[in-house]
Amino acid sequence: MSTSTAEWTMVIQRVSQSTVQVWVGTLYPALKMPDAAKVMLSSDDGKKSKGIKKSDWQRPFSSHTKRFYRVLTFKNLAPDTQYKLEFQRQVPEQSGTSWQVLKRGTFKTLPESIPTDVNKPFTIGLGSCFYNHRDGGRAAASYKALYENGPAKVSPDITILAGDQVYLDIGFDSLSLRSAEIRERIADDYARHWQALGSMFTRGATWMIPDDHEYWNDYPNYRTNIPTLQALRKQSVRSAWTRAAIDGVSNVQQARPIEMFRIGTDLDVCLADLRSNRTESQFLADSDMAQLLDWARGLVCTGVLVIPQPLIVDENKDEKNLRSYPEQYSELLAAMSSSGHDIVVLSGDVHFGRICSVSLGPAGGKLVEIVSSPMSNLTYLNGIATATPKLTPKTFPPTNIQIPGLPSTKVTYDKAHTVSTRKGYLLSSYPKRRTSEHFMTVSFSKSAQGGLKLVANAWRIRERAKGSNLPAKDFSKPFRIEVQ
Repeated sequence: MSTSTAEWTMVIQRVSQSTVQVWVGTLYPALKMPDAAKVMLSSDDGKKSKGIKKSDWQRPFSSHTKRFYRVLTFKNLAPDTQYKLEFQRQVPEQSGTSWQVLKRGTFKTLPESIPTDVNKPFTIGLGSCFYNHRDGGRAAASYKALYENGPAKVSPDITILAGDQVYLDIGFDSLSLRSAEIRERIADDYARHWQALGSMFTRGATWMIPDDHEYWNDYPNYRTNIPTLQALRKQSVRSAWTRAAIDGVSNVQQARPIEMFRIGTDLDVCLADLRSNRTESQFLADSDMAQLLDWARGLVCTGVLVIPQPLIVDENKDEKNLRSYPEQYSELLAAMSSSGHDIVVLSGDVHFGRICSVSLGPAGGKLVEIVSSPMSNLTYLNGIATATPKLTPKTFPPTNIQIPGLPSTKVTYDKAHTVSTRKGYLLSSYPKRRTSEHFMTVSFSKSAQGGLKLVANAWRIRERAKGSNLPAKDFSKPFRIEVQ
């Protein structure tokens, strides 16, 4: 039996003030199911343990007879408390059996309210778009360094990954017409990406929402000119690919169409998967859309909306963005403007990092949009899919979309808080100018005026601060704004 633990995975997937959900198992096909395993949770107040029998393991990909996982939930935890986790398996020895530690992790439960101390705020780590080919473990290492050694005012409490955690549509093996090969490739892609991100997944709880590359470029549209995706025109290929991709989103990422959590009466967070259930005319199913609109209309404090594509965008005739769905887009903006409370949108997808703000109409609220993308750029031929920060549209909502009570007003783009870019070189791994690989931190603390102070920083994954192992700051000064 192999003693290597590199191919085992533990993901601390979500927390509340009193619970934590933990994903354990492996996405590699060669590992043997343990006859017995367990997850140990400990704090200063003691230890808890949950056992896993061989019959408890589940298959993450329904058409595979290998790879396995289990999701466990610990309850009755204390709020705002640091905990440790260990994933262990039982191994045979000459004198009997012993327990081998496969993975370790740490997390903090959600606080009951947002802190008042600006030097110890509640901080969300935000990232999107991770391609493992040339990453070499640097994204996870940078995040680990900030989490473990960063100052309390920037060290993340939780992580939100806003789409494209994997790229399932890269490479000429995408042309395969064999269902078994398609399913195997998708499972292998998850295994590689999850191993590369492992140090991030065991430091604080992580929420994930998918975007198109968890399926394929511009999903669900399959009538594309991209050469490597032409096999999707064949129904059997498309069906096998879709089933395996849905398994990855549902069973590995554990994503949900709509998910919400609150921190007291200070911050109300909603995560919305606006990709998985798209049709020609909708980005969200009717029942899920109703939940999202109710959340926006019912805000009694600052809201945070996490979505896989930005709201403040130009129309895109090549690939669909949220502007491509005018009816639901208008409904969402109208609902967001109704409460008078500010809404912070956290997003990714576009391969640039940008912060902007705009009025949400006469009710008094404003929209602050923070986009963080990518954590790791695509390479070689795929490396042409890069972008530099776009400071458009100039007004919002778009002038061609009429929303009663929400006039179109000027968008404020903070040029000092757009993420830096790097020069590309023809015939290199990165042939075009690209945005620096990064993630952001978004921190909240209570202000004396009754609202919240928001502070955002961007961190370059592939550069270190002088005299430190911490990632280098991309902004010369943090972005600061008050929200309520």
